[in-house]
Amino acid sequence: MRVDGRNNDELRPVIITPDYVQYPEGSVLIEMGVTRVICNVTVEERVPGWLQSRDQGWVTAEYALLPRSTHTRTPRETRGLRGRTQEIRRFIGRSLRAAVNLEKLGWRTLIVDCDVIQADGGTRAASVTGGYVALSIALDKLIRGGLLPPDVLRTPVAAVSVGVVNGQAVLDPCYDEDSVAEVDFNVVMTAGGEYVEVQGTAEGQPFARAVVHELLDLAERGIQELLELQSKALSR
Repeated sequence: MRVDGRNNDELRPVIITPDYVQYPEGSVLIEMGVTRVICNVTVEERVPGWLQSRDQGWVTAEYALLPRSTHTRTPRETRGLRGRTQEIRRFIGRSLRAAVNLEKLGWRTLIVDCDVIQADGGTRAASVTGGYVALSIALDKLIRGGLLPPDVLRTPVAAVSVGVVNGQAVLDPCYDEDSVAEVDFNVVMTAGGEYVEVQGTAEGQPFARAVVHELLDLAERGIQELLELQSKALSR
């Protein structure tokens, strides 16, 4: 039995609340257990300078832990971003770009701001899963307004963490599990079952290929559940 009573292949309770903030073009609050992330999407009618010679748009992401989202206060990053923050921002951006046909986006930039208001493990995965829903809401407004074709959205994407804790493969570890995990993976997949990103690390002893297959199978089952929850949130 896990620390929170779940089975090894069980997600934490997931709640996706669309239109959580009034002003952004797309907004979502995603809760995975007590991890809570607000994902807001801004649409800008311009692209980065290095893209101005190309006929395409861009999707980028920003990520932040709010000061008391963690057990002790996390200082605001006012003097430059920490390496972990930069790495997570890139992870979210890469993941969400896989969902969008950038050539059909036109000269637009979609900025996905992911602000963690409470962290209990899996914040980057929650940011991707919630960020996709917020992105879809924003793009749907442009599609309904006749500004973009319906196929600007390529595919839903979702992400989940998996790991080995006390010798057992577990889905969606909370902080207490993640902090003692022997192996830690973050997996991003499309609705078509293709991988966007796989991050895997041994926190102690090296792991065998069989562990990789077990964790990827576990992640795929969790992501299928998350994709269904995304679809339900978007159909409200």
